[in-house]
Amino acid sequence: MRVETFAFFSGIAYLAAGLLGLVPAALMPAPADAPPIHVTLFHGYLLGLFAVNVLHDAVHLAIGVWGVVAWRGMTSPKVYARSLAILYGALAVMGGIPGLDTLFGLLPIHGHDIWLHAGTAALAAYFGWRSAASAERRAGAIPERREQALPVAPEHRSRPDRRLPRSEV
Repeated sequence: MRVETFAFFSGIAYLAAGLLGLVPAALMPAPADAPPIHVTLFHGYLLGLFAVNVLHDAVHLAIGVWGVVAWRGMTSPKVYARSLAILYGALAVMGGIPGLDTLFGLLPIHGHDIWLHAGTAALAAYFGWRSAASAERRAGAIPERREQALPVAPEHRSRPDRRLPRSEV
């Protein structure tokens, strides 16, 4: 899979997660033992697993739009993947640290969000830093048709070679 394809699929996934987090029916109430959070608009557990709020959904929507824009070639998909790897890697680590697991009361990034962010970071790092040559070798890239064609001898061309002087033709 190419880095552009990764940008597209991750962009669509994060757009869907951001939109789904804004649907009250998709949110379960936060349990009583959940870390306290200051921004409680649309606060809950998406599909009963992932802690979200309106700011978390806004970040998901922004990451999703950025992924689709990178897929379209308006920004670099490689920069998108590398930035995603760094951002979500940091969020995965912060999600396991008490006090930082709610990003100072703004974004809930604890619980199942940790492994989701870590998985996203790992995939993004793979696509962001792998070399194009190794990707082509693994995919068994077939050279273009022009690269496969053998050169045609000058005497077999339909018209004489213009590079040769007239006396040799």
